Amino acid sequence: MPNTSQLPQRPGPRPQTRTELPHSQLDQQPGDGRYVDTILAEALSWPSVLDQPSQISVEGGRALTLDGRSPSGPAEAFLIGREFCHVHAQGDHSLHATLPPPLASEAERAGWAEPHFLVHTGQAPASVVMLYAPRNEAEHDVVLQLVRASYLFASALEPSAPRP
Repeated sequence: MPNTSQLPQRPGPRPQTRTELPHSQLDQQPGDGRYVDTILAEALSWPSVLDQPSQISVEGGRALTLDGRSPSGPAEAFLIGREFCHVHAQGDHSLHATLPPPLASEAERAGWAEPHFLVHTGQAPASVVMLYAPRNEAEHDVVLQLVRASYLFASALEPSAPRP
């Protein structure tokens, strides 16, 4: 797992995104959902992670949540309730996740993420980001590492940026 100084630069320009609800990615999506499907499948093998319908994403959005019995991190480690990440449906394939703020900033600088537009208005904490849809296997691997960092943040297993 990379630390905040080890994220590779995402190739190419950033995708276009909406700056209103729903915050979504408008271009550069992969042809299908296989990359995000494998990210979700991997995450479901982690302790205490459940796959549930998102409480705040568009219809069909799938959320990663912590079960109610496990310890949890700070409030800013969650999107809503115990939901720490969700994948957008309807052909978008981008994700919203929470990251420790130093990692959120690094992911933005490296081109993998952008703050949720509500961060700029103070309606969401700096930990809430959109992770761009992975377009190939290499991008899948980086996005999976960022989702893992979100899980560690939410589960209080790693209160700051992940270590190698």
